[in-house]
Amino acid sequence: MPQPLPPPPAPFVILLAGGHRDGSIARRIVLEEHGYRVLLAVNGEEACETLSRERVDLLVTDYRMPRMNGKELVARVRQTHPEMPVILLAGYLELMGMNEKDSGADLVLTKGAHEVTHLVRGVNRLLARRSGRKPPEVERRTRTTRTRAAKA
Repeated sequence: MPQPLPPPPAPFVILLAGGHRDGSIARRIVLEEHGYRVLLAVNGEEACETLSRERVDLLVTDYRMPRMNGKELVARVRQTHPEMPVILLAGYLELMGMNEKDSGADLVLTKGAHEVTHLVRGVNRLLARRSGRKPPEVERRTRTTRTRAAKA
């Protein structure tokens, strides 16, 4: 008789910091559909408060936010959580000349038509690199394949 599969690991936790409620909610829905647990912060200060009391595996921040911009938030996070992967989103990266090196983020993405695809790929890549664990989507496919093989 095949051994039962172990329970799946706890989902990765992503903190989304952004001043635009609709954009944050849309990103949250997409990331939750990919198996992540998502927390929201409306600005950089709230993001810092959340990071001080919650276990967070990755930060996704918008550049434009009230009280503290995304680049300032990245700098603060690097002081308190230097190993945390960070993705910075901005609408006009080319005009701002911003990249990973000068922003302090692990990945800088332009908002736009391909944002969701790039965001999901970036999240999966950064979390896999940090933990050595497969992203949730890959874990589900692997578990399904093992279950089918065990039934055969």
